[in-house]
This record gives sequence, C-alpha cells and structure tokens, in this order.
Amino acid sequence: MRKLLLVKYAPEIFLKGLNKGKFERKLKDNIKNVFNDSKYDFVIDQGRWFIECCDLEDGIKRLKRVCGVSEICVVDEIDSNMESIKKQALKSVFENEGKTFKIVTKRADKSFPETSMDVSREVGAYILQNTEKLTVDVKKPDFFVNIEIREKTYVYSKRIKGIGGMPYGTNGSTMLMLSGGIDSPVAGYMMARRGVQLNCVYFHSHPYTSERAKEKVKELAGILKKYTGSINLYVAPFTKIQMGIIENCREDELTIIMRRFMMRIACNLASKYNIDSVTTGESIGQVASQTMEGLIVSNDAADRPVFRPLIAMDKVDIMDVARQIGTYETSILPYEDCCTIFVPKHPKIKPKVEEIRKAESVLDIDGLVKEAVENTEFFN
Repeated sequence: MRKLLLVKYAPEIFLKGLNKGKFERKLKDNIKNVFNDSKYDFVIDQGRWFIECCDLEDGIKRLKRVCGVSEICVVDEIDSNMESIKKQALKSVFENEGKTFKIVTKRADKSFPETSMDVSREVGAYILQNTEKLTVDVKKPDFFVNIEIREKTYVYSKRIKGIGGMPYGTNGSTMLMLSGGIDSPVAGYMMARRGVQLNCVYFHSHPYTSERAKEKVKELAGILKKYTGSINLYVAPFTKIQMGIIENCREDELTIIMRRFMMRIACNLASKYNIDSVTTGESIGQVASQTMEGLIVSNDAADRPVFRPLIAMDKVDIMDVARQIGTYETSILPYEDCCTIFVPKHPKIKPKVEEIRKAESVLDIDGLVKEAVENTEFFN
C-alpha cells in the first residue's frame, strides 16, 4: 500500500472536445513545474492523475496553487480484491468525524468481478459490522468513502478543494495594472485562474511614492507568482506625467486624465511585448474614477480589450479573496502609490470623452507616454 495525491481537474476541461488534450497537457506541465524542486512521481492509472511525494502536506500546498486543479484527494493505493478494499475502507472511516457515511464506488476496470453497486453494498455492510454508532445515509451523509477500481484500487475520504479554473497559460495574456492596493492583485489572480498569462505594470512617482512602495508592489507580484510560476513586472516612471497634469489641467479632472495616461502606457507596453489585453482592479462605483462614465472615458484611451474581473464585486468580497490568496496583509501596508497622492477634493464623477480629450490636449501625450515606456524598469 502507498499513499498518493489524486489530482482532479476542473469539469470545464472535459467540455473542450477535441481540444481537451491541449488543456490536459498544459495542466500536466504546470503541475510538474510546481514540483520541479522536489522529489516526486507523476502516476497515471486509466486516465486518473496521481502524485507520489515524500511530504503529502507539502504536495497538497503546491497543488492548491495550480490553476485548473479543482480537487486534491489523499488516497490509499491497494490491491484490487474485496478483502483489501473492505479493510482499507474501514480504516478510512476512522479518519472522519460524523455519524453517517456513504460508499461511492467507481469500477473503471470492468474485469473486476463485482459491480460498483455490489462493492458499495459489501463494503458498507462490513463497516457497519465492525463499528458502533455509524449508519448509512445515501442522501446527506456526514462523509463519503470513495473507492475507485482501476489497475489498482484507490480508497479515499479526505478531499481538499483546489482553486479550479483553467490551466494557466491557455487563454492569452494580459497586462495587469498593479497598484499597491487590495484590488488589483485580486484581479490578477482571477485572470490567472481563467488561464490568462499575467504581466504587471506599476506606476511609480518618485519621490512622492517611496522605494518601500515599489518593494511592496514587487512583493505582491511575488505572491501572484506562486500561482503563475513566473511573472514579468514593469515599473513605469509617472512623476513627470502627474506634474504635467497638475500644472496644466483642472483639479477635478486630474484623476480621470491620470487614468487615461496609465491606460496608454499599459497598452503601449502590451504592444511592445505582444500582450493581448489590459486588466485593472476597478469595481464599478467604488471610487470617483470608477463610475460608468469614468470607465467609458478610461476605455477610450485603450487600443485593446480591457478586463475588469472585479467589476461587480463589493469591497468585502474582494478583501475575502485577498486574504485567501495571501495578498491582503501586504496590500494594507501603509505605503502610498501614485493613485492615492494628489487626489482632488471633488473629482469629476461623470466625465465626457470629448471634454477630457480637449482638457488633456494641452499636454504632449505621445511624448510623455513614449518617455515613460522608454524608461520603464523590468523585474521578474
């Protein structure tokens, strides 16, 4: 007998038809990558994927960061005979709390003499005969004992939820506008979970934003990297642009014009590095620049799709995800970014595209964007 980790992938992958193999191969490669510094074996038994590793808890921790993995199960691999199956199933029930159970059997190996129903019936009876205070409940049991009969037989009852989604790197690429706040790292995680390859751009306004603020963003990118395997971070200088806006534009239009410059720089970098889209952490109505009108004006400055995965989420929901993925504690460190300095007292909440185009026309838009892109720092 040996203990393994059964890896179940997201049901969406099953729906890919003739393309399913491509998604499976990518997910398999991503799983192997998270174990590349550890001794392990990748085991396949009639389409089921298993990981054999020395430290099961460490293996679970690694697999929980792989986009596309929906569930991880700790399984006991045993010989395919009824005596072994019954004994192992009995051991399995003592790993669970609760008074009711259900046996679920899948017989992929059709040469096994008993049917799935027969196995469940015999194993359930054996457990009842050898325990006290346990009963069968086929509708709402406290726990399940799962039996999968393949070339070998696998018995398990411990199931750990993965992050699901699609295999990372299967759905194009995006340039995430990563600030030091709570929202944008969550937006990046949600895009990665849909298989989109992440690149990040951070806008740094030295000396108004400190080096600690830049390090904070680099740390956030590092946390996201745990889910992606690798990540590119671009740090674009933004001080000259902000000063130009402050000196030449109306105070109530500062924020929306600043956002349009950020969008242009993000798109310019995306074009330079063959990145398909831009992603922001905006949620509609959360702040003045994130009204419907504000988002329309921001989009007007983009030359490619702009994704906002948090658009309908409220702050509490976003904070919950941030805690779940490990970015929250870093995001709340008190280092200001360029989005929180020089905030106007009464920002315009219903800007119009033509008005803002006219307001920013006094600036050398192309020259400022080009200079920022040329002086952008790169980290990975």
